[in-house]
Amino acid sequence: MNLLEIKKATVKDLNELQIIGRQTFLETFADVNSEENMIKYLEESFADEKLTAELNNPNSYFYLAVLENNVIGYLKLNTGNAQTEKQDSNALEIERIYVAKEFHGKKVAQTLYAQALETAEKLKATYIWLGVWEKNFRAVSFYTKNGFIQFDTHIFRLGDDEQTDLLMKKTL
Repeated sequence: MNLLEIKKATVKDLNELQIIGRQTFLETFADVNSEENMIKYLEESFADEKLTAELNNPNSYFYLAVLENNVIGYLKLNTGNAQTEKQDSNALEIERIYVAKEFHGKKVAQTLYAQALETAEKLKATYIWLGVWEKNFRAVSFYTKNGFIQFDTHIFRLGDDEQTDLLMKKTL
């Protein structure tokens, strides 16, 4: 693949982040969730105010995967109080790795994951953790292949649907 660039996102990238975030979430989950729940989640999770606050949070890190000036995926990492579930202060959460469907299987997610590892090293994190929907078999396989093991579960709410996420971690 031609020169995939991983770029740290800022508030200036809000619009691009909203577009790729909505696109990839829809591509990944629209077939297995109700339209109402998808609309509610996308409106709330990618609202200007919410995303701006997350981009401005010093404990959250967003990275865009850019190919030929097009954003084709993104990564969101959290530390400290930005983590979606309280973990150790020396933990790094991968909250999201999403890649446009047409680029699946082309190592974009692996490149974003490498950025997560680099960030973890800079922050001196002792482990990386994440939550992944138990029915997202492609993602579970990706994380397992990269050395993550399940340590717990939690409930993820998508609209009025309660879904089980596997909590997985990798010691660094």
